[in-house]
Amino acid sequence: AEIFEHHLLRIGRQAGELTLSELHKFIFEGLPVRGMLVRLTDAWQDILARRAANSETGAYPAPVRQLLGEMAAAGVLMQGNIKFNGALVLQIFGDGPVKLGVVEVQPDFSLRATCTQVGDVAEDASLSQMVNVNNQGRCAITLDPQDRLPGQQPYQGVVPLFGDQGEKLENISEVLEHYMLQSEQLDTVMVLAADDQVATGLLIQRLPIEGEGNLAGQVDSVEREALLGRSEDFSRIAILAKSLKREEMLTLDAETILHRLFWEEPIARFEPLVGETGPRFACSCSHERVGNMIRSLGVAEAESIIAEQGQIEVGCDFCGAQYRFDPVDAAGLFISPVVVPGEPSVH
Repeated sequence: AEIFEHHLLRIGRQAGELTLSELHKFIFEGLPVRGMLVRLTDAWQDILARRAANSETGAYPAPVRQLLGEMAAAGVLMQGNIKFNGALVLQIFGDGPVKLGVVEVQPDFSLRATCTQVGDVAEDASLSQMVNVNNQGRCAITLDPQDRLPGQQPYQGVVPLFGDQGEKLENISEVLEHYMLQSEQLDTVMVLAADDQVATGLLIQRLPIEGEGNLAGQVDSVEREALLGRSEDFSRIAILAKSLKREEMLTLDAETILHRLFWEEPIARFEPLVGETGPRFACSCSHERVGNMIRSLGVAEAESIIAEQGQIEVGCDFCGAQYRFDPVDAAGLFISPVVVPGEPSVH
């Protein structure tokens, strides 16, 4: 019965039926290695459909769709890899026709993504041709706590889109592997792929060095650096992970991928995160937040837009929602509430 149900699952996915996005976490028992596999299906298709429905921009070109999809998968993997109560924001920006790519993943794995395109993108454009023409491209990872204190700044790490020798990197996975080695001091392998149906990623990471000597501070930073990459177990599993082909990632389900890669390894899997607990599209834009943004422009700027256009219209780049403020609405943003003595104020 299990084989039959699994066969039906495979057929359903191959037939293009809409399936729920999923995140799988696993460890290799007795080995200093952990992993995650994400498949964004309905969430990714929702993001693309909203962009395609935008009459002003139209759909993303194919290379941009692939880049943004790989970033979305990577964002979920990175959020799942840390214990952090806040948003993880992955950005890529530079000097090419793609000015900015942004993926935001919340702690509950709700996500949104968008790209700002300022020039034509060739059908076969590479990463460097899109965002790193003159080696000015950068990738930023921001951790923004939900309970951030007044004046507290989010943590942000920035890495270039080129390697140690100045060579342009053509895969966002290479950029993020470099970032994670710098920020976490941990060897990481990330394999990413995306098309119009699915955005998927596999992350394999060597666990932190453990042991009494390390806890006692007897391993200094130089020795710690020397130990990176020396785990034979990690090296073997990393080679297996890198053998995964793009077509396999895009067409095979999680169970098949993990079995094909690691059938000889002592893998222990956790309950998959899917549906309400898994990755899904959600946008945090609102009328109130847009109103606060207009308020930050100031009265003069708001009145100038009203005089020119008759109203203030703001579109959300993430979900496509349109917010309109007529002259009365706009004026109301700059009126301080009157508090009557003895009456409770409304916040």
